[in-house]
Amino acid sequence: MTQPSKTTKLTKDEVDRLISDYQTNQDEQAQETLVRVYTNLVDMLAKKYSKGKSFHEDLRQVGMIGLLGAIKRYDPVVGKSFEAFAIPTIIGEIKRFLRDKTWSVHVPRRIKELGPRIKMAVDQLTTETQRSPKVEEIAEFLDVSEEEVLETMEMGKSYQALSVDHSIEADADGSTVTILDIVGSQEDGYERVNQQMM
Repeated sequence: MTQPSKTTKLTKDEVDRLISDYQTNQDEQAQETLVRVYTNLVDMLAKKYSKGKSFHEDLRQVGMIGLLGAIKRYDPVVGKSFEAFAIPTIIGEIKRFLRDKTWSVHVPRRIKELGPRIKMAVDQLTTETQRSPKVEEIAEFLDVSEEEVLETMEMGKSYQALSVDHSIEADADGSTVTILDIVGSQEDGYERVNQQMM
């Protein structure tokens, strides 16, 4: 079988046959052909998410892992084209990498993944019921335990980190101080209020 270049377009039947060859016979040549054909797709998606930053190559490699996963899991019987299946798989890997890379404090993946789902559920349930939903309603909506919802909400609050070098406006004249300047300094106002209460 001849090796197509990166720009060679394969028909849906050719793609399905190559994927079938790889999935049933572990045909590495079929896998290499698919990777070669879809490298431009991975590059395009990596470029979209890296926006020219230094970690473009990392995103490209993570995107390739997503492509390989899509090749292993694609099922033509579902009726989607391979591209329609591969793109969300590749993007999912890229987003997972970015999410894991951007949290400076280790937060379990399940918490990171459940947090946005809880927010979406709260928004939807609030719209439907015209009130703030109860924890049990959120848990039922997401098909998770109440403990998981509470843990995720609590950990989400705990991990809203802020740099100690972050500048904040100190007073009306617009002067700024950092959190590091404030933390640990003596608070005279607290002592005055404490004395007045006695």
